[in-house]
Amino acid sequence: MDVSVSDAKAQLTDLVRRAQAGEEVVLTRHGQAVVRIVPVTPVTTAAARKKVLAAVRSAVAGKASPGAGAARSQDHLYDDDGLPR
Repeated sequence: MDVSVSDAKAQLTDLVRRAQAGEEVVLTRHGQAVVRIVPVTPVTTAAARKKVLAAVRSAVAGKASPGAGAARSQDHLYDDDGLPR
């Protein structure tokens, strides 16, 4: 579908809907094609994101080490009376 730029001003919403539906919309100026309105394709799908998350989760499963507890993590900063060293 070819539409002049001046006509497109009045029907932009309709032209965007048509482009989203897959119709090729070309804006023309003085009879020459200058712009094509096309839908933006999503970079990833929900299924692809879930697949990546599952891969990351399986890659790190079991790699966490218990380490020291947070309750005692700053004991080295204080003496036996609870005062800063």
